[in-house]
Amino acid sequence: MKTVNIIVPVYNEEQNIAALFEAIKTNIPDKYRFKVVFINDGSTDNSLEEIKKLKENNPEIHLISFTRNFGHQIAIFAGLEHCEGDCAITMDADFQDPPELIPKLLESWEAGFPLVFARRIKRHKDSFVKKITAKVYYWLLTVASKVEMHAQVGDFRLMDQKVVEIIRRMPAEAKYLRGIISWTGCKYNFVDYERPSRVAGKTKYSMSKMVNLALDGLFSFSMLPLKLGLILGISSISVGLLFMLYIIYDTLFNNEIYPLYKWLVVVILMFVGFLFILIWILAEYIGRIYSEKLNRPLYIIDDENSDKKT
Repeated sequence: MKTVNIIVPVYNEEQNIAALFEAIKTNIPDKYRFKVVFINDGSTDNSLEEIKKLKENNPEIHLISFTRNFGHQIAIFAGLEHCEGDCAITMDADFQDPPELIPKLLESWEAGFPLVFARRIKRHKDSFVKKITAKVYYWLLTVASKVEMHAQVGDFRLMDQKVVEIIRRMPAEAKYLRGIISWTGCKYNFVDYERPSRVAGKTKYSMSKMVNLALDGLFSFSMLPLKLGLILGISSISVGLLFMLYIIYDTLFNNEIYPLYKWLVVVILMFVGFLFILIWILAEYIGRIYSEKLNRPLYIIDDENSDKKT
């Protein structure tokens, strides 16, 4: 019998935990064993107590509790490190990732797809600005990183155990799982759904957290920020060169007299371009050193409960 791991990061979701577990339990087909890995990401409400109470009568629950809030992506990575079995499904605790979709994800997995993404075809209550910025961001990230980033795809997905093992070996990249999962290049499929509204509580993804997540993706999977110095440098030198050619032409053929400071401005503009290129070279070296030296732990576990069986 195959084992399915359901990984659920939790941050102040006390109102949803019990109902979510029951919904997951109901929607797992009988032919599978399952384990639900709840990761308490430093909740300040009674989420931890709710999970512990639920675990007393449900051995399928595995609890991981962080010492503080380390972030949504780190919580998912922790769940992947502590799951055992044949596949893992990551989902949020707010019912916007409907448990009713789990059988379809498993069906697609059984059809031979090691990666199955739940793709949102409609997003209720999302503002027009949020929808547009999301489309622009994923387009920019795909162009800049040369890795296909799937639009309208969040963290509701199924991963075969071999995909999970790849991710486990790449802790330095785990802060942006959406990117690293796409980077693997594994065969994938989509299951489309309409994303419902949150059942209870408030969203934990503030504007600042969304911006930080977007920057994590851009900096982790794109060299474009480091190449800005090169782009600005070439642009500045090109503009300066055009001005210089114009001044020389105007002086030789139209007998115009340009004061010294105008010549100096053009020369300085070109030198600024060279400085930008030097900054780009330094940024390239620093970026490579930074990528190789990231060796900090991604999270610290304060409390863990598991029977280590599947």
